[in-house]
This record gives sequence, structure tokens and C-alpha cells, in this order.
Amino acid sequence: MKSMSGGEKSVVCVGKVLIGGDNPLAIIAGPCAVEGEQMLRDTVRPVIQSGAHMIRGGAFKPRTSPYSFQGLGVKGLKILNRIGREMGVPVVTEVMDSGDVELVAEYADVLQVGARNMQNFSLLKRLGRINKPIILKRGMAATIEEWLMAAEHIMVGGNEQVILCERGIRTHEQWTRNTLDLSAVAVVKNVSSLPVIVDPSHATGHTHLVAPMAKAAVAAGADGLMIEVHLCPEKAVSDGQQSLTPRQFSSMIAEISRVAAAVGRCCQ
Repeated sequence: MKSMSGGEKSVVCVGKVLIGGDNPLAIIAGPCAVEGEQMLRDTVRPVIQSGAHMIRGGAFKPRTSPYSFQGLGVKGLKILNRIGREMGVPVVTEVMDSGDVELVAEYADVLQVGARNMQNFSLLKRLGRINKPIILKRGMAATIEEWLMAAEHIMVGGNEQVILCERGIRTHEQWTRNTLDLSAVAVVKNVSSLPVIVDPSHATGHTHLVAPMAKAAVAAGADGLMIEVHLCPEKAVSDGQQSLTPRQFSSMIAEISRVAAAVGRCCQ
């Protein structure tokens, strides 16, 4: 199985950003959703200055409630692409449907498969036929083996540019949005050649928990982090309660740098 091969670790190249192996931590940051061009620009500019290597933002949003904001669609993709080119960094966004793969790939440098779609096999197989890196989030109730097998569905199609993302699993705990399974990071690093990053924003659901869990993820061996940042979290149309401000993000990067140095990694 490709995802569970031993030996040399896989490195996924996204422009000038190398994810995995002995490379520096890859930091992906930005708002949960693309709400508008100026908001995105004002949010990601200081984030990039603080050390983010890639920016994120959802154009198509899978929401639990059909009445919640569903994203700007193609308009959002174009805004994200334009800001990324303007800032000189790669962009990450979610693809929800196999019929949208080519459209999203036209504007994004990395396509993300969200937790709800981890076992959307028609989508995974379609992603296996494109030449773009894929971030595969762990399903909210998925075992590590199921997660790795989902990666296999992409890789057997010929696309081996897969990055795993631990984003918390659903348990009985109610004090956090999900339960961040950092043991999964250590397991995957041991049994798989694939790089693995962590999303402490979705995992915890609370701003004050993001930095502590980000530091713990780095200590556990994660190859990167995906962090939600919003210029004004209290006004965010999606997931404001777990979004850092640019100032909080900058402080977190400083803290992470010290942890990374202690375990033989760096952020830049």
C-alpha cells in the first residue's frame, strides 16, 4: 500500500513550500470562508508577514445547517486566487463534489477534502487523476486505518501528492468541538510515508485552545499546521469562535517556534 510504505518520507511540493520529511513546518492560515476581497486581503497580509506559507479560505462551505452561509462559490475561488497571486503564496480551498474538481483546481494550488467527504470515494478517485496536491482531513468518526485507506483511493489513481490532516474526532466530550487525537500524528508518522498536518482550530472549536494544541501538535511530530484567522472573529460568518486575530496568530507563531526548535524543527 502506497500510504503505508516504509523508508524515506514523502515530501509534497506546493510551489516553493515543501511539506514533510525534514523540511520546516508548513503553516497554512486564513479565514474559514472567503467573505469578500478586502476582508481576505486585510486578514492574510499580516498573517503572511507573521510566517504563514500558504493561505486558506472556503469558497464552497459544507455546513451542518442548510440555512448557514454556504460560501461565495466561483466568486470566492477567484478572490482567493487573486489574493494568493498578489501576495505570492499558494492557496488552499475545499472541493466538495467530484464534478467541481477541475473548476477548483483551476484556481487553487492545493485541494482540500473535508472531514465529511473523507469517504466520498467518487471524489477521492477523481482527485487521483489530477496533478495537484491534496489535503485529506480525517473523518470525524474515522479510524486511522480508514483515513489511510481513503488516501489510498487517491493514490492508486496516480496522484501521490497527499497530505493527511488530523482535525479532531467526535467523542462524548462537550468542552471542545472535537477531541484532537495527537496520538494519530505519531501513529501515522510511524506507519506511513505521508506528511501529516494538524488543524487545531476545528479540533478544539475555541480560540483559547488553538495555540496550546498547535504547540502540542508540533511536539508530536506534525509537519505543519492549518489555522483559522479572521480580521474580526466576532463578525465572521463562519467559525468565528475558533478563529484567531492576526495579532494572536503572530504571538502563536512565536510560541510555536520555540517548541519546534526544542524538537529539532523550525518554522521558516
